[in-house]
Amino acid sequence: MPVPVSQMWTVASYVIQQKLKGRQRYPLVLMLEPLFRCNLACAGCGKIQYPAHVLKMNLSPEDCFKAVDECGAPMVSIPGGEPLMHPQIGEIVAGLVARKKYIYLCTNALLLQEKLHLFKPSKYLSFSVHMDGQREHHDLSVCKEGGYEIALAGIKAAIAAGFRVTTNTTLFDGTDPNSVRDFFDEMTALGVEGMMLSPGYSYDKAPDQQHFLGRARTRRLFRAMLSNRRPNWEFNMSPLFLEFLMGKQNFKCTPWGMPTYNLFGWQKPCYLLQDGYAETFQELMETTGWDNYGTESGNPKCANCMVHSGYEASAVDYTFSSWKGFFATARATLFSRYRDQEALEMLKEPPKAVHSDLVQIANQ
Repeated sequence: MPVPVSQMWTVASYVIQQKLKGRQRYPLVLMLEPLFRCNLACAGCGKIQYPAHVLKMNLSPEDCFKAVDECGAPMVSIPGGEPLMHPQIGEIVAGLVARKKYIYLCTNALLLQEKLHLFKPSKYLSFSVHMDGQREHHDLSVCKEGGYEIALAGIKAAIAAGFRVTTNTTLFDGTDPNSVRDFFDEMTALGVEGMMLSPGYSYDKAPDQQHFLGRARTRRLFRAMLSNRRPNWEFNMSPLFLEFLMGKQNFKCTPWGMPTYNLFGWQKPCYLLQDGYAETFQELMETTGWDNYGTESGNPKCANCMVHSGYEASAVDYTFSSWKGFFATARATLFSRYRDQEALEMLKEPPKAVHSDLVQIANQ
């Protein structure tokens, strides 16, 4: 089972409570960014493009706890930057565990073995390790030779120490679906709890602006990868969100479902777009022009977005909005092979060569 029953029950009961209270907009996961600096310079991420004085800044544990309490979401994702570079990350995680929040600490794992002693295994804590595919592709994606091996060693050490470990993979245009399927086998053999996937998202500051996926290519790639899947693959995601990526479901964006709190405050409207900041969570919810975002809004910044921070909350909300949604989720959970002859033919197509482009970007 990809997640503990207690976590599934906590999330389900929380969403049902929001429904019973008649709340149309509610947070599901808080994206808590305690810093922006990182020990990698990935081609598809622009976080370290901030000025030097911003990269030196950290949220205090008290700032983090206040945001978590204010938001009230049952789950907290801690991205960055690289969270393990925060000097008080152990204290932050311990405080969130004490609040019984389910935490996904997103890390490139370069420091994971060194920092494991700061944490205690808990059902509330999972290390979500950034792994962008097999060795060669991962190293090119993160612009660091040997990065895959270091991350692999971190995963093995964390699992051996009794921690929950998932992987988090971002996919770009030109990805070879066969290689990704082999990657799923490799991670499954390691014993990770589950795998998370998302198409690449267009950060304004990202060095590589050429390989973000459009919607049609996203659906085609994920259909090829996730159809005819092996029964032992475990995905730590809503099965309906995976169907959305495959083109089997159609959801509207829920930009408030995974609100972001970082060094500048509550980011409007979502994790990917920066259209101003609010001082409080209530202000974020009440003053953001939510109708101006999402594919249906016509906002060009949202035209190709299909990422988890906008759409997985939509899938979870749909699950609990009607019996139709509930049964769709049950069906997707129980019948997840998705036999598809046309998808098998897609796997025979030669992949687009993008490695040379990534090398050029990494060397700039």
